[in-house]
Amino acid sequence: MVTEALQKLVEKFAQHAAAQTEAIMQGDAKAANKHANESIAAFKRLRTQGDVGRDALATLFTHPRMDVRTAAAAFLLRYRTTEAKAVLEEASKGKGLIPFEAQEALKRWEEGTWSLDPA
Repeated sequence: MVTEALQKLVEKFAQHAAAQTEAIMQGDAKAANKHANESIAAFKRLRTQGDVGRDALATLFTHPRMDVRTAAAAFLLRYRTTEAKAVLEEASKGKGLIPFEAQEALKRWEEGTWSLDPA
């Protein structure tokens, strides 16, 4: 069961992942970096709860926004490999920023250089 505190962190992660995409699309690197840092901070706080926090973040695998789904999947590749890869593989179809990011996450995973959530 996801507690209210964990749910707020998941919502914060989603909000900042979406805002990062919007800032990138507007060419605002400063804002994009700010939102990236906030989503990373939310993930780190979720991670302090161990697998319960990771499970809470995994609820975003079905988020309506592809950028939010792929961000969560990228962070959870080690913990939820099969599900995260499926999200990223679906997102990698097509052209544009989000498919490119999904392709890069999968590429880094396959080559063994991925390290967003080290064991």
